[in-house]
Amino acid sequence: MTSVDEVVALSRLQFAATAMYHFLFVPLTLGLSWILVIMESVYVMTGREIYRDMTKFWGKLFGINFAMGVTTGITLEFQFGTNWAYYSHYVGDIFGTPLAIEGMMAFFLESTFVGLFFFGWNKLSKVQHLSVTFLVALGSSLSALWILIANGWMNNPIGAEFNYETMRMELTSIGDVFFNPVGQVKFVHTVAAGYVTASMFVLGVSAFYLLKARDIPFALRSFAIAAGFGLASTLSVIVLGDESGYTAGEVNKVKLAAIEAEWETEPAPAGITVVGLPSDEHERTDYAIKIPYVLGLIATRSTDKEVVGIKDLKKDHEVRIRNGMKAYAALTRLKSGDKSEDAKQAFQQVQQDLGYGLLLKKYTPNVVDATEAQIRMAVNDSIPKVAPLFWSFRGMVFLGMLFLFIFSASFYFLVRKRLAQQRWLLKLAVFAIPLPWVAAELGWIVAEYGRQPWTIAGILPTHLSASNIQPGSLYFSLAGFVGFYTLLLVIEMTLMIKFARLGPSALHTGKYHWEQQTAK
Repeated sequence: MTSVDEVVALSRLQFAATAMYHFLFVPLTLGLSWILVIMESVYVMTGREIYRDMTKFWGKLFGINFAMGVTTGITLEFQFGTNWAYYSHYVGDIFGTPLAIEGMMAFFLESTFVGLFFFGWNKLSKVQHLSVTFLVALGSSLSALWILIANGWMNNPIGAEFNYETMRMELTSIGDVFFNPVGQVKFVHTVAAGYVTASMFVLGVSAFYLLKARDIPFALRSFAIAAGFGLASTLSVIVLGDESGYTAGEVNKVKLAAIEAEWETEPAPAGITVVGLPSDEHERTDYAIKIPYVLGLIATRSTDKEVVGIKDLKKDHEVRIRNGMKAYAALTRLKSGDKSEDAKQAFQQVQQDLGYGLLLKKYTPNVVDATEAQIRMAVNDSIPKVAPLFWSFRGMVFLGMLFLFIFSASFYFLVRKRLAQQRWLLKLAVFAIPLPWVAAELGWIVAEYGRQPWTIAGILPTHLSASNIQPGSLYFSLAGFVGFYTLLLVIEMTLMIKFARLGPSALHTGKYHWEQQTAK
């Protein structure tokens, strides 16, 4: 491994580590904020103190998680300047716009009102405080929206074009960036996953109280809200996951083919591989179990459109890489001072494939002189490794089905008033508390690893995006980030477990009689 390759690998590892640590805190913030809105709304409508205490108790756990999420999120954005300087230079005009809006609009909104949420109980009316809680939830969702719009643009870079004079991507349509279909689908899918995470958290902690036969009226009401909200959210995630598959089939055929280990282009409609052992080396999936037609229906919404296989995608990429070599040659001609119409037209004809030509930069400094062997290596690089995507996606889907079962069973036995007898279900809910975080992390592996070898799909390869820094600095900062974030995670879990074990009775001094309060 060369020093350049080492810098790129370490920069990727550091960003992946900090992003995955950060996303341990984000889903609970997204979902729990809206559960607080539901609980406080019931309090405002009924005036029953138990719902006020539910809002305050779960709000305390929300606050711990929110503080940790802010701490990890700020440093994550700094890495675009420290570790990915060329990326920031190349696409900063476009990518920076939604991030700037997120900071000015969403982050300041939620940060301001989260203080009022905790310190305004005795200073605001019921409706005013409910409005504050709603604005905290709205700010959290808006923060996710703008970040995912930026991320969606990385996967589907519309509304921008390359300027050969500045050697940068420049914004052409802010509307196309904001209403990018990939960004919109990512937003609703990610937010719904956050709702599932928070619902499972509340469900599991409430189930713990029920198993211990403590704070039962509080636990039953919290369990009921979590079961209903979680069931609706899980169904939403499944539906929106289907929409994500369709969007991937439209704009990111490589990711879809890799997720499904679709090596060959099958006659339409293609079948879906449920399980199997994909082999990148032999370009086949051993012991595959397939369901006919399903993949074609999900990815194309039709019975007559094909899902292009990896082998055919590689053939297309070879053509685009060879066109990219021409684009690189034409760009070199323009940069040397030839501004004739002939030179401009020569570049414009193959400009869309320039990024594919840049894949060769990994193997040769002079793209136009790349050998056939180097072109073959670039073609192979244009497809991410299949096995990590294949199994990450299936793990995520399996967990989604498990969540659907838990929430459905919880809702059913609540309605039938037979929950107390289902100790197996209560225990399952407790054990399932961490599983939504596992599903969320698997989802991000699918989303981000599936975009490789690009930071900006089809435009800027990852190996060209990193800063020119020393590997030693990256080893030091990586160790620092992992150590510090692990410490924050331990602090978070210690505080969450401590307050969850204390339970809602800790909101009041002395012995608190829930039954008396419930009767009010």
